Amino acid sequence: MATEREGAFEDMSLDHVVFHVGDAHQAAAELVDRYGLAVLDASEDTSARSVVVGGGGDISLVFTEAVTEDHPAAAYVRAHGDGVADIALGVRDVRAAYDEAVRRGARPVSAPSEDGGRVVATIMGFGDVTHTFVPRGSAAAAAGGADPAPAETGVYALDHFAVCVEPGQLAATVRFYEDVLDFRMTFEEQIVVGAQSMNSQVVQSTSNAVTLTIIEPDTSRNPGQIDDFLKRHGGSGVQHIAFVTDHITDSIRQLRDRGVEFLTTPAAYYEALTDRIALTRYPVAELGELHILVDEDQGGKLYQIFTRSTHPRGTFFMEVIERAGARTFGSGNIKALYAAVEAELSRQPR
Repeated sequence: MATEREGAFEDMSLDHVVFHVGDAHQAAAELVDRYGLAVLDASEDTSARSVVVGGGGDISLVFTEAVTEDHPAAAYVRAHGDGVADIALGVRDVRAAYDEAVRRGARPVSAPSEDGGRVVATIMGFGDVTHTFVPRGSAAAAAGGADPAPAETGVYALDHFAVCVEPGQLAATVRFYEDVLDFRMTFEEQIVVGAQSMNSQVVQSTSNAVTLTIIEPDTSRNPGQIDDFLKRHGGSGVQHIAFVTDHITDSIRQLRDRGVEFLTTPAAYYEALTDRIALTRYPVAELGELHILVDEDQGGKLYQIFTRSTHPRGTFFMEVIERAGARTFGSGNIKALYAAVEAELSRQPR
């Protein structure tokens, strides 16, 4: 029979995500105004101020701003600008999870201690991003006990985090999640786009609640967007977070009306789309109007779109995703987009 420590990571949940930012109220306001989330709580002490926003019952984002220079948020923002600093994991027993993670090689940040009537503990994850263990189901405690209403824009959960790591760190990062936190690697591929290439592996908790798509650049080929992220961000970190919706066309219209800007897609992508995928849920004209991308795997279809970054360094953005059975992450779209751009360029006068 498994011991408490051996089962420490069973039924893990994604509890909340902490952003370290230069202005907590301003950062929170963008999610409220543009994404239809709600402010659930706000607090301030002598070292930091925080604002919690959420929606749909499964989104809890905490924006923390340093008031003093010795708060960790101050150093994070100096090094990276605003960004994801902690991915909090809900576990059955915080002390057991922390002890087992450290025993397996995790670097401790803070030992178990009482915080607002609950026990929390923190370990290092990747780059400067940490994982705080909290009692499972305690996101409401971080939000002052509030129960978030569904977001007006239809987004209601977080699908995955896209993580960029330094060249040569992909295998070690995946191994950390497998060996320390009992994640399993569910998907891997090399994506070649023209003269650029990147390697990707997906790790997921045994509960399927926490998913990281981890990407490293292939330095044997030309530098690309992952190299650019690592340079601008100052090392490994979260490049984007994917919001889940059940009706992406409705959500994108509402988000656009609220001022969210999305990346556009060449017309050639949609001209070739029906040759690549048999569309059923949305007509190609509607997808093209909204610039929504489509991919599929053995499980079904995936609809996705990426926002334009509003980050001063251009190192963080959002994705909106609808899964109609698909479990992968749209890698076919990268290749299809590249071909579409090439087709568009070939039409232009030389």
